[in-house]
Amino acid sequence: MRRLPAVTLATILAVTISLLAACGSGSKSGTASTTAGTTAGSTAASTASSTADSAPASTSADKPTVKIPATLPTKLVITDLIDGTGTAAKVGDTVEVNYIGVRSADGTEFDNSYDRGQTFPVTLGQNSVIQGWEQGLIGIKQGGRRQLDIPADLAYGDQPQGDVIKAGDALSFVIDAVSITPGIDVPTANVADKPKVDISPSVGATKTSFTDLVVGTGEEAVAGDTAYLQIIAYRGDTGAEIQSTWEAGTAAKIALDDSTVTGLVTGVTGMKVGGRREIIVPPAEAFGAEGSDTMGLPAGADLILVVDLVLLSQSTG
Repeated sequence: MRRLPAVTLATILAVTISLLAACGSGSKSGTASTTAGTTAGSTAASTASSTADSAPASTSADKPTVKIPATLPTKLVITDLIDGTGTAAKVGDTVEVNYIGVRSADGTEFDNSYDRGQTFPVTLGQNSVIQGWEQGLIGIKQGGRRQLDIPADLAYGDQPQGDVIKAGDALSFVIDAVSITPGIDVPTANVADKPKVDISPSVGATKTSFTDLVVGTGEEAVAGDTAYLQIIAYRGDTGAEIQSTWEAGTAAKIALDDSTVTGLVTGVTGMKVGGRREIIVPPAEAFGAEGSDTMGLPAGADLILVVDLVLLSQSTG
């Protein structure tokens, strides 16, 4: 599956197996650089948790056409083509969608989920997709079909994506809401509370290790849970910060399963809510020897994470 994201730390760390298969990679250690919105055709990153396996399969026969706008959009234009039923999607909900995306200028298609036969989950408010989707999917109902005409500043701006999306491109999508799953209330975060941690460089780690900086007192994370995390990422070779989730205002939703970078799952498992850990991840349990250009992690560098476990949605299995 390809993803449609604004490339954030959470989406990079949650690289799904299906995404990597779509990108032609056989290992979770590949970078998140191929997508449906993140590349909408070529760059990708996943949301932290995918429910696509349980969602109804789509078919090419269901694939809609996109009517390109008469003039290129300078603001987000939302057009409901089919009204759905039930409760309107809001921030925190997960909307399972099918979609097709084209360049607004000429209708050139860059990605669609119908031909893959697999839907794509978007958790609103996680900033795991482009802002045109974050804003444009608010209010959609199950069974609804919506066209989004998205200006470049709410898509990829001046950053080309793949072979089709050029710098400054406006994008148009038709999106079907297959299902809507209500979210849970995740505590908001203030960037002023972002911890300041003295990071010692790490070079040549061979397995994931961790140190508890704060021991939590809540529920304990186990494999299969969905964890809501605040994460700061650092280069192992220099100890310099490269990315953070704190600025988003809410914790990132991360599945503690095979869809997520191995070292993060290993490091978070066993934490308790309210805890903070420093996790050192070797390349083999992160993005491989090539590192991640998107994340700012150079080839061969260890990855250091400072993780706060904010909330758990525990597995019933």
